[in-house]
Amino acid sequence: MSRSKDRPRRGGLRGWGGVTGMAVACAVTAAVTLLPLAHHNGGSAGAGTSGGVATADRTRAEACTEPEASLPASGADGPNIDRIKERGKLIAGVDQNSFRWGYRNPESGDLEGFDIDLVRAIADDLLGDPDAVIFRAIPTNQRIAALENDRVDVVVRTMTINCKRLEQVAFSTAYFQAGQQVLAPKESPITGYDSSLKGKRVCSAEGSTAYEALEKKSFGALYKDDFDGTERDPDRLTVPNQLDCLVRLQLGEVDAVVTDNALAAGQAAQDPAVELKGKAPFTTEYYGVATKKGSDDLVARVNKVLVDYRAGGKDSAWMRSYGKWLATGLPGITAPPAPKYRAD
Repeated sequence: MSRSKDRPRRGGLRGWGGVTGMAVACAVTAAVTLLPLAHHNGGSAGAGTSGGVATADRTRAEACTEPEASLPASGADGPNIDRIKERGKLIAGVDQNSFRWGYRNPESGDLEGFDIDLVRAIADDLLGDPDAVIFRAIPTNQRIAALENDRVDVVVRTMTINCKRLEQVAFSTAYFQAGQQVLAPKESPITGYDSSLKGKRVCSAEGSTAYEALEKKSFGALYKDDFDGTERDPDRLTVPNQLDCLVRLQLGEVDAVVTDNALAAGQAAQDPAVELKGKAPFTTEYYGVATKKGSDDLVARVNKVLVDYRAGGKDSAWMRSYGKWLATGLPGITAPPAPKYRAD
């Protein structure tokens, strides 16, 4: 796609300054290179999936009417849990660039955030140690591949549960409610997910629900790269990692970003020059912990962890984590989403 002729390209990063901007760019690159997906060996994370399980899961996905309904919670062990215990570590696919969700603290070098707290709760339940985790940073467009290629046991990375993804992975019950919203510079004439996007360059992550929303209704926005999905793809409007969109926005290479409001709120907190547009998200979505298809014992066990994590009302582990990481940017949440379970 060609650049808009009436907007000069900015020389520096909006809001963060050159040094921090370069650090962000390096972090994005690191997220892409930290997780090799093409190779796996005896230390792989997941178990194989039988044809019968795959067929049952496919049938369930095709008849999907309530994707947030998951397996009933259970504290029982099983082959996938046994493998994790034998290894002594939970391998978790996470983000390292999403402020307040999963990001690397620049002072300590530690991964922190709402999703990271949940990973540690799962490790504590399975292995009796919240630090018994191998974190693998993965870009947005490789979350499913990481599970399919047995590189991680779980993905806890602001991953929306939906029917399409249920054809490829399994999900826990929902642990957070979010929705798609537009992020743009404060002075932008863009008012939200509406006709003000016409002719504007809009960035989204490959394989994201934001991209799917734009495919359904773009309001005339330019949202798809030339040669998208090929080796010639410039990765400017559709990018591998969601944070790449913020960098593109700061560089003036795009006019707006469509992403989860939960992620966008963290990015607006990082950069005071941008803001969420529109009064509210234009979709309702739920995040879940993803596992490889057929890992029923692990899904049920994660659901048991989530039961405990939600318990306690305002004093629950969930509310404490929300208060620490998310309440400032996403105020007013009084409880986690209630779990839904399948009847079959």
